[in-house]
This record gives sequence, structure tokens and C-alpha cells, in this order.
Amino acid sequence: MTMPFYVSPEQLMKDRADFARKGIARGRGVAVVQYLDGVLFVSENPSAALHKISEIYDRVAFAAVGRYNEFENLRIAGVRLADMRGYAYDRRDVTGRALANAYAQTLGTIFSSGGEKPYEVELFVAEVGATAAEDQIYRLTFDGQVADEHGYAAMGGPAESVTAHLAENWTEGLDLAAAIKLAAAGLGHGETGERVIASGDLEVAVLDRTRIQDRKFKRLSDAAVAEALAT
Repeated sequence: MTMPFYVSPEQLMKDRADFARKGIARGRGVAVVQYLDGVLFVSENPSAALHKISEIYDRVAFAAVGRYNEFENLRIAGVRLADMRGYAYDRRDVTGRALANAYAQTLGTIFSSGGEKPYEVELFVAEVGATAAEDQIYRLTFDGQVADEHGYAAMGGPAESVTAHLAENWTEGLDLAAAIKLAAAGLGHGETGERVIASGDLEVAVLDRTRIQDRKFKRLSDAAVAEALAT
């Protein structure tokens, strides 16, 4: 009788984490920047059909890097959860924190399970508040860990280089055009040097607290992004 192959739990978790990190690092990055009127999402994404940045509910948005089919499943689940909670209780009960906690439980369960591979994704969940102090940005890793970010954050690809650039240049109270320029420059700030990302290769969206509609999410057109980068 053959003996089953033994792998220690520590080594198994390390191997699963390395697998997920390598998959995420191959993807293009996403940057999130707080600006004067809300929260800005910028992603290097040449596709016009496959979005990395999406609306979840009135004041809540979602951004992701990694395998598209995996984070798209999470996005759809988040929309359904938000719709159900808003319908059953009140629209104000749909919060970024509750959604981030739900995603953390899902990702943590999948990562710890030995029956399937870990998700190769990282997520941002953001909620815009009535003031900048009330804005919330949560970063979720492949293993379900949640970090509360302030001001700026980046994930995917050369995330450390992008974050370092944002940390060096971000200031509180940026206008939208300055925030777009900062995020685009950060995404082009890689370990191998600087590069300029064309406006048509950027996916840009905002949670704008000044919009009179309940829904604060808005995508920016290529023309609007090009105009902001040119200023």
C-alpha cells in the first residue's frame, strides 16, 4: 500500500500564497486616490468591454486585479448582496465595510480550502461619504485579509513602485485632473523605469460626492481623461 504524500500545513499555505501572488503580479495595476470631491479609480486597461472598475451600489464601487473570471464572479455576488440588503432593509444599510467583510469571508474560505485553488485576485472596495473624512477605502488580498487605506493605494503589477510614487506626490485636497495625472504617472512608474500610458489605455471612474443623484459612480470618457492629462 502506497503512503499518501505529506505536505505540512505551513508549506501548503505558503505554496498557495506564492501561487496567488504570482498570478496577481502578472496583471496590470489599479490605483485609488482620494481627491477633493470623492474617490478616483484608475486602471491600465486597454479593453473597452472588460472592466476592472465597477459600481456596486449608490455610494460603493469595486476595483480588482488578477483573473477576470474570478473577480467578475465576486463583483456579481457583491451587486446581488447589496441589492438584497438595500431592498430588505434600507439603502443606507449598504456600506463599503459590510461588503468588504463579506468579500473577506469568501476569499478567506476559498484560500483555506484544500479542494480548490486560491483566487488570483486582489480587490478594492470604496465608499464615498458626505465629507472626505468619511470616505472609506478597503483593500482585500487573495487570502481574505482586509486593510483600511487612506489617501491612496495601489495593487497588481508593480504595486510597491506605484505606491511609493503616490506616497511621494499625493497631497490632501487634489482636484480631479491632478488626481488623474498622479494616478496615471504612478501606474507608469515601474521597477524598470518610467513610461507614459496613453489615455485610451486607462480605465477611469470616480465616486463623486457632489453628484445630486443617489448614485455617485461615474465613468470618465477617453476625451475627459485626455483633457485631464493635458492640463
